[in-house]
Amino acid sequence: MNRRDIGIGLIVVVLWGLNFNAIKLGLGNMPPLLLATIRFMVVCLPAIFFLPRPPVAWHWLIALGLTLNVGQFAFLFIGMKLGMPAGLSSLIHQSQAFFTLLIAVLFIGERLHWNNLLGLVIAAGGMLLIAAQQGSNTTAIGFALTLAGAASWGTGNVIMRRATQGVPPFSMLALVVWAGAVAILPLGLLSFFIEGPAAWQTAIHSINWITVASIIYLAYFATLCGYGLWGKLLSKYPAATVAPFALLVPVIGMSSATLLFGEAFSLWQLIGALLVMMGLFVHVFGGRWIKRSSNCQASQVPDHLNE
Repeated sequence: MNRRDIGIGLIVVVLWGLNFNAIKLGLGNMPPLLLATIRFMVVCLPAIFFLPRPPVAWHWLIALGLTLNVGQFAFLFIGMKLGMPAGLSSLIHQSQAFFTLLIAVLFIGERLHWNNLLGLVIAAGGMLLIAAQQGSNTTAIGFALTLAGAASWGTGNVIMRRATQGVPPFSMLALVVWAGAVAILPLGLLSFFIEGPAAWQTAIHSINWITVASIIYLAYFATLCGYGLWGKLLSKYPAATVAPFALLVPVIGMSSATLLFGEAFSLWQLIGALLVMMGLFVHVFGGRWIKRSSNCQASQVPDHLNE
């Protein structure tokens, strides 16, 4: 990967890491489901008129919209509204990597390797430590909903694999926009029946420049720009080369939340965060270590023993 593309990867990491701070700011004056609805309205309009529908069957597109967008962001936004800090949310949300793995193993027959299992155990231990530290900066319901959002994201990842098998190349940005359009009506209905018209009216009357800036960031920077650049990298390099950049998202998320909001973490939460990051690292890189080690050992065997 050349320097320019490394720079693009780091830009995406920063955009996605700061995304959780933008969510927290937006939730200050707006109900979570309404904020999610408006986010996807801004994402889709007017972009949907300029991007052709991706060559994905409608039932897959609807499934993607309901999991990647409705489930993921409804749970995440409500979880943050109910007490999950922005920094820890950015970390717990990355557990989607393990949900993706487990769902793929159960439903599409992918193999579970030793590094996947070890990484899952280490990360699960870290998340249990974080979940046990309920206090002034974290709530159990917020943690559980954020984890549910990660599970919905992981489900959507597996659906995307199935949906894109055997189809001609297409723009990732188009998929983001069209799957976002699918999410608008379900999120809007959920907001109407759960949050209610009175909450809508209050949100409209209390809207300010911070709320507007948050929506613009979530729609244009974190979603359109972030996924557009990410898709560009995936079109040039193998997923194994691009995916490790996502490990830096919690680093940006937690450090920026500390700087912007003064979020503090207990010693056990920091230990838990380190365990989660270690688990993710083993999950992504563990297989490569063993393969590289095996190749090195094979190369050291004398030629006459290989005959």
